[in-house]
Amino acid sequence: MIELLLQAERSLSVGQLDAAERLYWQAIENDPQNSIAVVGLARVALDRGDDRTAYQFARKALEIDGENPAARRLVDRLGEVMRYRGETPPTEATPPLRRRSVAESAPKSAPAPSSDPAPASAPPKPKRGLIGRILGRD
Repeated sequence: MIELLLQAERSLSVGQLDAAERLYWQAIENDPQNSIAVVGLARVALDRGDDRTAYQFARKALEIDGENPAARRLVDRLGEVMRYRGETPPTEATPPLRRRSVAESAPKSAPAPSSDPAPASAPPKPKRGLIGRILGRD
């Protein structure tokens, strides 16, 4: 189990989000009460820009282990960021753990691809980093 979590951490650290997600789910299938793996899924969702899902996974990890400091920090910080942006953190009961399809894994706010190419004079928009996403900066 430790090897699986370490491999997932390595994948996450180099940006291999699909591989990390798959490994965290394998860990959860072996041990549904593994709050470390659930926090890993929260971190994957956060890296994908899906704050609400990250918040829900972090809350689920706290339900499993109320003493998990990483889950507590994620819940507190993501709740603070959502409130700062004028959003309400999800208050509904944390859904049961289930794998999501690729379509569900995409951030909800992702714009639909445009058929019109961008004007040649427009500079490419820089990718937001983790801190920018957390703080809600564009």
